[in-house]
Amino acid sequence: MSKGIAVVTGASSGIGAAFAGHLARRGHDLLLVARRADRLAALAAQLQAETGVDVATLVADLGDAADLARLEARIAATPVTLLVNNAGVGALGASSTVAADVQAALLRLNVLALTRLSLAAVARFRAAGQGTLINIASVMAMMPSAGGAAYSGSKAYVLNFTRSLRLDLAGSGIGVHVVLPGPVKTEFFASQGLSDAVFPDSSYVSADALVAAVLAGVARGDEVIVPSLASERHWQDLEAARLALMRDVMGGAIAERYRDG
Repeated sequence: MSKGIAVVTGASSGIGAAFAGHLARRGHDLLLVARRADRLAALAAQLQAETGVDVATLVADLGDAADLARLEARIAATPVTLLVNNAGVGALGASSTVAADVQAALLRLNVLALTRLSLAAVARFRAAGQGTLINIASVMAMMPSAGGAAYSGSKAYVLNFTRSLRLDLAGSGIGVHVVLPGPVKTEFFASQGLSDAVFPDSSYVSADALVAAVLAGVARGDEVIVPSLASERHWQDLEAARLALMRDVMGGAIAERYRDG
């Protein structure tokens, strides 16, 4: 029996292709979305032959409004049980030298498309009374980056948007999860004209290992999944510090260091 249809964006390579493989082997029929038709067709044929699941493809550039609307409509008309919002770009480089149009395109894909697809999936999940949303952010959501201001900013949006959406949907039966990968062995850096040597080789995990860890985190019910974080205590300490900061901010008085004189 199929576990329903899983939609994976950015599915033609890397993390997206790994998600497609893992979900097919778990019994999900698939709708795979990416720009590269040849790679999508090859992956679909491979997974159908290996697993017997139904694999549909949609060639789309989700930074394009018309293509994005096509996928939204497809989700609305399809019994989707899981969405992996994986498609994204980096636009890496010093912010003052990366063209404004390039950074705007990043925001259309990393922020706008992810938001609209999340909401389309949630509407479908609400109608069914269940479903799972997995949004791929990055550990860069937690820190500024001189060479990736728009990227780190967009991933901070994904982190807070997804966590807030989870609060909105508490008790609904809908699972909402955000993933903060560290370095992953994919084509990401090469697509930006960079070498993987930007990080030590020992820092990388494979896309397959990452996805296996993410699905284990989803099974645990984890809200924020950081697959390569060895000590969960670091995240717990960070959350405690965040809550302490918010309590302090609500003190109702201007801090002494900011008062005139």
